[in-house]
Amino acid sequence: MGSGKTYRAKKLSATLNIPAFDLDAEIEKAAGKTIAEIFTEAGERHFRVMENAQLKTFSDKQDFILSTGGGAPCFHDNIDWMNEQGITIWIDEPPATIAQRLKKEKSHRPLIANVPDDELEAFFTKMREKRKPFYAKAKYHLTDCSGEADFLKLLSLYE
Repeated sequence: MGSGKTYRAKKLSATLNIPAFDLDAEIEKAAGKTIAEIFTEAGERHFRVMENAQLKTFSDKQDFILSTGGGAPCFHDNIDWMNEQGITIWIDEPPATIAQRLKKEKSHRPLIANVPDDELEAFFTKMREKRKPFYAKAKYHLTDCSGEADFLKLLSLYE
């Protein structure tokens, strides 16, 4: 969450001339509801089942970029499935950077909607540690992700 996955996917898509998809947007389209509404009405467990089902719809597609929500790799063996399907990348941004980016978007992010601003960095630090075993399974791990150098790293992975 907040690492810039969707932003980078769009940028790579334009450069490589292949389609980019955002898994959360695809879930919202299929459900006719926002992620926040799904969480509120049915809970995280239901959302994760929907997320897994939507992820698997990409099994027949070729040459595309898919950005997933930060929790997607952590449920239903999704990271293992994604690794079997293609290139996986962990974009590892510092918790402080993510907290700063997402302060203004909290109402659209069910997992942080009720976290006070001054506790966001600690929240992301804890979440990162909890999810790290799953993220670490990604084929590539990008750190210090900023600017053009980051984009060139991502581009070189595809070639």
